Amino acid sequence: MAIMCKSPAEIEKMRRSGRIVRQVLEATVAAVKPGISTMDLESVAAAKIEELGAKSAFKGYYDYPCVLCTSVNQEIVHGIPSAKRMIKEGDIVSIDCGVVLDGYYADSAVTVPVGNHVKPEIKKLLDVTKASLERAIQTARIGSTVGDVGASVQEMVEANGFSVVREFVGHGIGTRLHEEPHVPNYGTRGHGPRLREGMVLAIEPMVNAGSPAVKMDDDGWTARTADGRRSAHFEHTVAVTKNGPEILTRI
Repeated sequence: MAIMCKSPAEIEKMRRSGRIVRQVLEATVAAVKPGISTMDLESVAAAKIEELGAKSAFKGYYDYPCVLCTSVNQEIVHGIPSAKRMIKEGDIVSIDCGVVLDGYYADSAVTVPVGNHVKPEIKKLLDVTKASLERAIQTARIGSTVGDVGASVQEMVEANGFSVVREFVGHGIGTRLHEEPHVPNYGTRGHGPRLREGMVLAIEPMVNAGSPAVKMDDDGWTARTADGRRSAHFEHTVAVTKNGPEILTRI
């Protein structure tokens, strides 16, 4: 399938979707505290999406049941919100949200600590994952390759003693939630599709504290680390423009 480049008018529509995603995430992150459930976070997000006049990109996508993915501790991605899944002091929770507005999508994720007593090694995991995303975004310029983007994540992550998940990758985004190209968080510089003006990418490092190996839960959605160590996930929707990368999911 061809890689679609967006016009300035289309990027403006995605910018509007991106603002909504950011507002939903901000409201949801503000609700994170010990003793609440991941379904409580789902309720906050669902109400905010409705208030802002958008639709969830996730709910109903391949029959996924919720507007958020909420992945706690060793869960990497696609954790399903549940009233039984309580979060506690010292946990980390990844909150992933996508919306569609006027036919255009945006997608973003953040991993946040719960409470004030997160261990230093877990804080480092969050800091490195977030920094690897920022590094990848700065690589997303006209003339760079998808391999350059992936390598920029992999180099930073592995230099800090962590590992990059292989089974799940970033993606193009636009009038569909998932478009070409795939955007792995690993790669070889100079390889892969070359970035052109108007391409829009969902760049999303998923980084494990230990082994990169993944195992799937019986629900068919939740992916977790095979060794039980923790994982972090950060994501932005990024447009490749003549003036450099523009983050569409940052207000």
